[in-house]
Amino acid sequence: MRIIAGTHRGRALAAVGKGDPAAHLRPTTDRVRESLFGVLDGGRFGDPIEGAHVLDLFAGTGALGLEALSRGAAHGTFVENGRKALSLLTQNIRSLGEGERTRVLRQDATRLGPAERACDLVFLDPPYGKGLGGRAIEVARAGGWIAPDALIVWEEAAAIDLLNGLTLLETRRYGDTWITLARNVA
Repeated sequence: MRIIAGTHRGRALAAVGKGDPAAHLRPTTDRVRESLFGVLDGGRFGDPIEGAHVLDLFAGTGALGLEALSRGAAHGTFVENGRKALSLLTQNIRSLGEGERTRVLRQDATRLGPAERACDLVFLDPPYGKGLGGRAIEVARAGGWIAPDALIVWEEAAAIDLLNGLTLLETRRYGDTWITLARNVA
């Protein structure tokens, strides 16, 4: 795994090996990230990355949020509670020198407390098929983590039913990965 573009282009991220199924550690592949960020950079949704405050729920290795930072996001908040994932996430932040522009919350993404600041861009990559994504979004919205009109990028193993207050923008399928882009309108 590597950073695809931006200031950290080509920099390697910590090796996950074959992932950690027991910990639900399943990083977004370089190919899917490259396609996703091509869509985000394409202009159809404005410029959701430049200067954005990013919330990366179920962050895992942090590849999505770190890619956004490399491409011009102002700050990233990473939420993760798995030991292996936290170790890799911390290693990636350190190796990219992004400690000043990041915050790591070592907790369950479905139990967030109140936010210090709402985020403009939200990445959500919960363990597949467990129904955790919807709960995490509801908790994040209730805690003020998601700004009005924020762009939400939700990765799952199947198409999802959106929650009230989210407007579907686009759904894309990459093999067994479904990416849903939605706008927070609540």
